[in-house]
Amino acid sequence: MTPDLQAAWDRFQADTADARQPYDIFAFGDGPELADELLALVLTGTKQATASRLNLYKTMGLRPPAPGDLSLVLDGAGHPACVIETTQVDIAPFSAATEEFAYVEGEGDRSLAYWQSAHLSYFHRECAREGSFFSPDEPIVFERFRLIWSPEKQ
Repeated sequence: MTPDLQAAWDRFQADTADARQPYDIFAFGDGPELADELLALVLTGTKQATASRLNLYKTMGLRPPAPGDLSLVLDGAGHPACVIETTQVDIAPFSAATEEFAYVEGEGDRSLAYWQSAHLSYFHRECAREGSFFSPDEPIVFERFRLIWSPEKQ
């Protein structure tokens, strides 16, 4: 963990008296603009869920998130922006996404159709970078979370 990330985590722990360590440190999306856009949705409480390919965790040698895990979320420039806590995780095929999950994920018009289109595009880009292909049958990690800390709210 870099010194600025450690300083943010130390501040989170001091502000909340939460001694847990981060499960992950990441920015949403696959570029600075998308990271900032999705972060803004988290900070306003609009975005309370995310979806990731299970195979991505396997490729990275990580376990999928679990309820109670804390993550330090970065902005598009890689600066610490907030801490989220995973509250629920379901692993199911892409086609298992529901209107309710799409709404809670908070992106676009919050419809399932928007969610499917945006995530198909994203997962295809992600797989292309890995030299693989995305299949709608691939297991997806449907993660729900809550915002528990941001420096501006303290």
